[in-house]
Amino acid sequence: MSRYNEKKVEQTLIESFEEVKDAVQKITGKSRAGLMLGLQELGSSIEGFIGAYFPVSSNIIVVNKTPIRRITETKPELLKPYGFNVLLHEYIHSLGFLNEEFTKQKTYEITKKYYGEKHIATKLSTDIKQFFPNLVYPIQGWLPPDETQTIKLIKGFDWSNTNTYIT
Repeated sequence: MSRYNEKKVEQTLIESFEEVKDAVQKITGKSRAGLMLGLQELGSSIEGFIGAYFPVSSNIIVVNKTPIRRITETKPELLKPYGFNVLLHEYIHSLGFLNEEFTKQKTYEITKKYYGEKHIATKLSTDIKQFFPNLVYPIQGWLPPDETQTIKLIKGFDWSNTNTYIT
């Protein structure tokens, strides 16, 4: 069993996000600068877990630490494709697309064009529940429970846009 290494997880998510931005830019021509990444302990329940969320009208993507920790402990080879998948999904939301079905479809289309049909990230985007059967997608307007812990901001996220001038 692999041990959870927070710094390694953070670096993997940063790298995955750079690939997400590259994929979206190349395939759709769209981009967004100035996003932050937060890690938050959202836990899981009998119904499953939420992988990540994007608060509408914000500049932060929040990733749930619980599944990340479980992945690193059981199947660390899935961390990067999982990170790509959840970050791509939330990045699409950050571009203004809030409909979950549309976002899931766009996640699949972009991943397939970027990596190809046989890549593990594409397989995750077609049926993430085959890898993570207890994953649930939040309904529109979902908010994390009040008792959740503080969001830990990750330094160096969206680093390739640090020189981008925002008007």
